[in-house]
Amino acid sequence: MSKKASKFAVGAVIAAAAGYVTGILTAPKSGKETRKDIKDTAVKARVEAEKKLKQAHSELQDLIAKGQKKVSEASDKTKKGYQDAIDHATQMKDKAKGMLSAIHEGESSDKELQQAIDEADKAIKNLKDYITKDT
Repeated sequence: MSKKASKFAVGAVIAAAAGYVTGILTAPKSGKETRKDIKDTAVKARVEAEKKLKQAHSELQDLIAKGQKKVSEASDKTKKGYQDAIDHATQMKDKAKGMLSAIHEGESSDKELQQAIDEADKAIKNLKDYITKDT
């Protein structure tokens, strides 16, 4: 996913959530119903973010395998660039895995989750650039 598309998707989710919360707060519901709706919306947003992080983790895993194959085929001159991109992607894949575990244990904040998604997207782009540049 490109950086622009990723930022657009995040912006769209934030705008949709803001509109939804505004609608909830102005709707004629009881406080209990409103709190439940807000909680449900927050859970739904977290599930979507978790899904995106899982997808990034999987994509990183696939790209790392492709990159490692390219490293073995590359000249000495290009191996270091590949290896650096693979090392960074591996770190971000591990961070994504750790963040997914933290989500399941209820120990992650939305800010940390978004940061992990952004870093994974950057690592994906960087490794894709190396793989496609040499193709």
